[in-house]
Amino acid sequence: MPILPNGRLVYGMQLPVQSQSTMYAEGWEADAGPRELVEVARAADRAGFAYVASCDHVAIPRRLAGPMSTIWYDPVATLSHLAAVTERVLLMSHVAVVGLRHPLITAKQYATLDHLSGGRLILGVGAGHVREEFDAVGADFARRGPVLDESIDALRAALGPEEYPAFHGEHFSFDGLGQRPRPAQRRVPVWVGGSSPAAVRRAALRGDGWLPQGDPRDRLPAQIGRLRELREQAGVDEPITVGAITEALYVGEPGWEAGRRTLTGKPEALAESLRAYRAMGVDQIQVRFRSRGCDELIDQMAAFGAEVAPHLND
Repeated sequence: MPILPNGRLVYGMQLPVQSQSTMYAEGWEADAGPRELVEVARAADRAGFAYVASCDHVAIPRRLAGPMSTIWYDPVATLSHLAAVTERVLLMSHVAVVGLRHPLITAKQYATLDHLSGGRLILGVGAGHVREEFDAVGADFARRGPVLDESIDALRAALGPEEYPAFHGEHFSFDGLGQRPRPAQRRVPVWVGGSSPAAVRRAALRGDGWLPQGDPRDRLPAQIGRLRELREQAGVDEPITVGAITEALYVGEPGWEAGRRTLTGKPEALAESLRAYRAMGVDQIQVRFRSRGCDELIDQMAAFGAEVAPHLND
């Protein structure tokens, strides 16, 4: 399992292009494609990013196509493609809606990805929120929470070292069925996404990491406290990687309207602001840069890695 530096704040990012919700996609991404994805992933590799991440949606209903768009690359295909053109950066699903698929299907896909990438997978999982997706594939939207709980347990078995994993639960059961290749990692890390009380409990009791979804800074300390309280009550002693999604960033002064909530300025000032996450108990921050094109994004990533990141742990 990839172990992030103990006590040090590290940084990763959601990839552009592969998901284009109007909540965060930049205008240039609409005309971008595989070339830009490769360039950004390679830039992340060079700039010391801990991971790059890809989202998961099977199909978007018309009622949501306006705000969400229908551009959602498959995470396994996307991350496998990028595994071949990078060397170090970890590859994360943020998040895989695993309730849409049988755990053996999910395990086959992600075990192969981990095998091909030499053990660089972080499996981020979440409950999902689009009812029509569940209906289309015959999955139970109403019980997606309990199904996700059991799916995580089943995936622990299916992604373990055994060629013939066994699991018997209420929704899924398998035994005597072999799957190779096995993951390169002996234990694939599972990070649980979501900020609802149920998601925080799920992360606390079942996760190797927690991926909050949009919690503002002032809410995070209480959420992290609750996460750790639940783990202590359950007697879970293993460390958990706590994440946070930062405000949008721009290293330097943009000279254009980057949005009033965007953090801009000198590298030292940005690092000082981001160190507040570490003080809350956050282990990894997911950063997002404002940009008007792929070249500007890559320049921002390089500036962050060279000028901001060295000060994150001062």
